[in-house]
Amino acid sequence: MTVTARNSGNIVKNTFMLYIRMLLIMAVTLYTSRIVLEKLGIEDFGIYNLVAGVVVLFSFINNAMATATQRFLNFELGKGNIDEVKRVFSMSMTAHISIALLVLFLAETVGLCFFYEKMNIPDDRMNASLWCYHFSILIACVQIIRVPYNSCIIAYEKMAFYAYISILEVLLNLLIAFLLTVSNSDRLILYSILMFLVTLFICCGYKFICNRYFVISKYTFFWDYGLYKKMISFSGWSLLGSAANVGVQQGLNILLNIFYGVTLNAAMGIANQVSRAVYNFVSNFQIAFNPQIVKSYASGDYAYFEQLVFKASKFSYFLLFLVSLPVLLKSDFLLSVWLKEVPEYAVSFSQLIICFLLIDALSAPLWTSAQAIGQIRNYQLLMSCIILMNLPLSYIALKFAAKPETILMIRVIINFVAWIIRFFYLHNKIAFPIGKYLKDVFGIVLIITILSIPFPLWISRIYTSWTGLIITSLCSIFTTVLVIYLIGLKKSERIYIANFVQSKLK
Repeated sequence: MTVTARNSGNIVKNTFMLYIRMLLIMAVTLYTSRIVLEKLGIEDFGIYNLVAGVVVLFSFINNAMATATQRFLNFELGKGNIDEVKRVFSMSMTAHISIALLVLFLAETVGLCFFYEKMNIPDDRMNASLWCYHFSILIACVQIIRVPYNSCIIAYEKMAFYAYISILEVLLNLLIAFLLTVSNSDRLILYSILMFLVTLFICCGYKFICNRYFVISKYTFFWDYGLYKKMISFSGWSLLGSAANVGVQQGLNILLNIFYGVTLNAAMGIANQVSRAVYNFVSNFQIAFNPQIVKSYASGDYAYFEQLVFKASKFSYFLLFLVSLPVLLKSDFLLSVWLKEVPEYAVSFSQLIICFLLIDALSAPLWTSAQAIGQIRNYQLLMSCIILMNLPLSYIALKFAAKPETILMIRVIINFVAWIIRFFYLHNKIAFPIGKYLKDVFGIVLIITILSIPFPLWISRIYTSWTGLIITSLCSIFTTVLVIYLIGLKKSERIYIANFVQSKLK
């Protein structure tokens, strides 16, 4: 068996494990979210999403270091340098502990001042919001410290471990929802405390698994200025991209709060949960692909590297579109079934965020490729400036009394522009074939999208309620799969899928 075939087999196996994880998590999460919204109420649910979001503003430093950790672990594993992998892990752990302490300090000083001065929170919920804020800070710190362990599991492509512990986490969240139904105490405070305890327990689980199965995860404190400088240089520029993305996400949430209050924060919170549930279908696929993209570039196998980027972009979009189309067509009914009380604008917010994610599905392999190259200063400067344009444009739109949906429409357009610039950047750095990419990836997904929509759209307008949902979903899946199989796949890909399905049936 060739290396390429063996790596492709690993990707298929890992994707399968992650999909089992995703299906279980999604089923439990949808039920849990409904109970949490019902028991907290729209006001407290909006407060939790707003207050927890403020903490995320300080954790963007961690996102940059997480990107650096994942990239350097994958890169050194691709080169087969185990001693260097051990050093990368220990240095990244030292850095993440430092970041956690920094976030704790900033959140309890600058963040607390911002909380008192700028947040539009009802006076009778201020005390509960403070409890929520402090425990959200602790959650952020624990999540920062667990990043190297999570990166280690993904770098070794042991997705079964990753799947098991994620399922455990979502089951504990289900237990939290049950405790909210039987508790007579302040549910917002209780929810914040229980979420922290679950996060701490899961972090300990990651540490136990990594220490037992991966020799590189034995943390040893040491100081290597050269390695530290390389990681900080990479993460420092990644920091711009992380800050831009987190700043826009939470900045838009704050703008909605300033102009419309916590009710629209609840609508945005629901939309974000819908987007996370839908995007899980493709994020699992990308988690399985990303280590191979970095490793293939590190090992110098550029033909396989290009092949992975093309396939990852195309199939990421196919998987997300397959799930998204029924949700887009029947989002109003789905939300009414899921939630007893649907916040205003939750439907339109959900639909627009899904459109944003479809573009993200195409872009993800491109930014993974940029990280694999390693020279990301100009890339992050350019991307950060483009992404941050969301905030002034959204503020101007809301200032002139635009509808709330406008800010997400702006975000979709800017994300499309960023996608175009990404493949031009790769072309300049590694002679990435733009013409071939536009023909084999963008041209194909555009045709698939255009041909797949009309029939399910017509069906969705004829049938309503549960009948409409079932028939529309079946028509959407059948039409999309048929079009993808006939037009979206190459002959070799169709043969591979047919053989794979046949072997599983046997």
